[in-house]
Amino acid sequence: MALPKLDTPVYTLELPSTGEEIKYRPFLVKEQKTLMLLQEGSSKKDIYGALTSIMKSCTFNEVDIEKLPIFNFEYIFLKIRCKSVGETAEVRILCPDDDETRVPVKIKLDEIDVQVSDDHVDTIQVTDNINMVLRWPTIRDVSDMDTDNVVDDTMKLLERCVTQITDGDTINRRVDFTDNDLIEFIDSLPTEVFEDIGKFFETMPKLRHEVTVKNPNTQVESKVIVEGIDSFF
Repeated sequence: MALPKLDTPVYTLELPSTGEEIKYRPFLVKEQKTLMLLQEGSSKKDIYGALTSIMKSCTFNEVDIEKLPIFNFEYIFLKIRCKSVGETAEVRILCPDDDETRVPVKIKLDEIDVQVSDDHVDTIQVTDNINMVLRWPTIRDVSDMDTDNVVDDTMKLLERCVTQITDGDTINRRVDFTDNDLIEFIDSLPTEVFEDIGKFFETMPKLRHEVTVKNPNTQVESKVIVEGIDSFF
């Protein structure tokens, strides 16, 4: 005799970047088991790969998860997690006054949202005539940055996120130049321009939340910004 089929609730959300409405469902037991196993020493690439696969299933394979900006990816994951295991999570926060004590803090996940900095821009002015336009990194971009070399990872991410370089009235789109051409161009940038590029990544939309922690050893209260999928995993 066949066992009964279980109905799974379906919810909707709006993508922060576009306002597009998508459907999603909670994690099933098999997916929750995968998430539990991922917390046992998996690499960043393995974690993002498994999360991508799970989120494709939870959005009924109707969303191109790998091409979403990273903050959209994190936002969808958080919404799915809320409907799957509850709207509250306990996160261990590092107290900034001594940089060694961690304090458990309960966070209401449904209060966390994508925040956008007012001074975020996607066009970097290199000279009076030359500009560089960047796009937000995707989950695929970020998952490939799994080394201990921060400089190499930053350079690789930058190479992927350049969409066009303008020289006066001439627009050079990414398909118009080779990887080697781009690397040579980036290597020739003035240091102050590279600082502007760093600001692009620092100020881009992020899933973030401010919490207050009190160090039990020093009794010092501090405001701490919690951001990124790793914090709410």
